[in-house]
Amino acid sequence: MTTGAISNAPVTQAVILAGGQGSRLRPYTDDRPKPMVEIPGTGTPIIGHQLDWLAAEGVTDVVVSCGHLAEVLQKWLDSADLPLKVTTVVEREPLGRGGGLKYAAAALPRPEEPWYATNGDIWTRFSLRAMADFHAERAATATLALARPNIPWGAVETDEFGHVLDFIEAPPSPYLINAGLYVFAPEFAELLPERGDHERTTFPQLARERRLAGFPLPQGAYWRAIDTAKDLTEAAKELTQSGTTSA
Repeated sequence: MTTGAISNAPVTQAVILAGGQGSRLRPYTDDRPKPMVEIPGTGTPIIGHQLDWLAAEGVTDVVVSCGHLAEVLQKWLDSADLPLKVTTVVEREPLGRGGGLKYAAAALPRPEEPWYATNGDIWTRFSLRAMADFHAERAATATLALARPNIPWGAVETDEFGHVLDFIEAPPSPYLINAGLYVFAPEFAELLPERGDHERTTFPQLARERRLAGFPLPQGAYWRAIDTAKDLTEAAKELTQSGTTSA
């Protein structure tokens, strides 16, 4: 692993990728970008929850990379009472996730400092500060949060003779997945492609060099990717069950 000076200085800037089409969330995304879809029962779009969370974790500056229906998101940002400073950049043509990150990172106010990044459809709460400390302790170039989602189908447990023993509704996955949240060292932006997906290029290279770290989300941390209408329904149900309004 390539190591550098370990710093526990707080991370105070972030990028939100908000340029996707959100086709699987139609008709909600017919007139708004995916991060502007409201979580039922909250009256706040996904990106509003994200900005509140980032501010609570010490972030002061956010760059939002816009694309699909960018003007709708920009209008909301201009009118909302935001807890931090937000700058928008607009992808005039799709750059892919890696290209979008690189394009947005160029607008970060402190390029010499580390930064967070998140996909615009993630609704979560956990300690970003703990993740930043984990990243610094390993002198990583990039650290991704790892989630263990529930499998969307029921599972069937059998014995060695093929007898069905039990039915398990939506069991947790045996595998961790990329949760769509990151901490990046300042030099990470230089490694991103101008166009394309960093998960197919930059991340595999860093993994081979032992410069990529994975931070498992803490036990009990709330995490959900809002990809479909069913995800919105499930999020609203979880919200009601937990009695939480800001998770």
